[in-house]
Amino acid sequence: MKLIIPEHYDPKLSVRETQEAIKYIRDTFQKELGKEMNLERISAPLFVNKNSGLNDNLNGVERPVQFDLLGVPGQTMEVVHSLAKWKRMALHEYGFLPGEGLYTNMNAIRRDEEFDNLHSCYVDQWDWEKVITREDRTLETLKDTVRNIFKIIKHMEHEVWYKYPQAVKQLPEDITFITSQELEDRYPDKSSKERENLITKELGCVFLMKIGDKLKGGEPHDGRAPDYDDWQLNGDILFWFDHLDCALEISSMGIRVDETSLADQLKKADCEDRKDLPYHKMLLNGELPCTIGGGIGQSRLCMLLLDRAHVGEVQASIWPEEMREACRKNNIFLL
Repeated sequence: MKLIIPEHYDPKLSVRETQEAIKYIRDTFQKELGKEMNLERISAPLFVNKNSGLNDNLNGVERPVQFDLLGVPGQTMEVVHSLAKWKRMALHEYGFLPGEGLYTNMNAIRRDEEFDNLHSCYVDQWDWEKVITREDRTLETLKDTVRNIFKIIKHMEHEVWYKYPQAVKQLPEDITFITSQELEDRYPDKSSKERENLITKELGCVFLMKIGDKLKGGEPHDGRAPDYDDWQLNGDILFWFDHLDCALEISSMGIRVDETSLADQLKKADCEDRKDLPYHKMLLNGELPCTIGGGIGQSRLCMLLLDRAHVGEVQASIWPEEMREACRKNNIFLL
């Protein structure tokens, strides 16, 4: 268990006021996200068939929650880690056109997540995905989309300030773009997380690009599944968070793999056996649309805007009793 207790911590709002603020942020943000990015709200699954290839494999070592169903004998179901691949299939099956997209409320269980101020076994995020043309699979498309999401988050800061001026966190005025290789060149003697913290503390908010492929030092900046983001056209939105003296990831996103980048990344990740899964076959055959997409953490966004020291203050989950007790003693009220 890792727990950081900020000195003289004051959450400003009561538990019931916090619940009201959480609902306001979630309701308002998803409306703004849909309007600004031309996304339709759709329903999404909590679990998928293991053999479909639709689940997000994350770093490849996390164990999905698995179970069987009485009505589907001989099949194994998995609670989703995210909907990274499912959304692209949905865009295809529902007939979305270039410039159109979807978003959904995604709920997941990540059983191997460590317990600390930022991480929970329960994940709640807005998963979104948008159809683009093959010609739009560019760095400029990615950057324009990131700037748009940053603008929506900044707008939310002002909206929350009107209702809860005593509680809102002041965010930086701009977002800076930097690649994982530029970051390694800048801080060659630091770990990946140390690099993220140093650059985000300096600049306030960054979009860290090109995550998944090996850097000059021989290791990738961070793990990325090889079958959804194109490792040359992806990244994370990071905000500096004073309470915890670290970078806070709000969103992971990217332009998705095409046939060429999927084959290349599966080979690099030693995952070429996935080529035989239904989803991957469709993608390699050119049957799925080109898309850009990502996830935006709902609890993380509430935590950021309300300046909270623990994600458990803005979501109901399971925590070790010793963590709950330590939080109770230090004015951190876990839901």
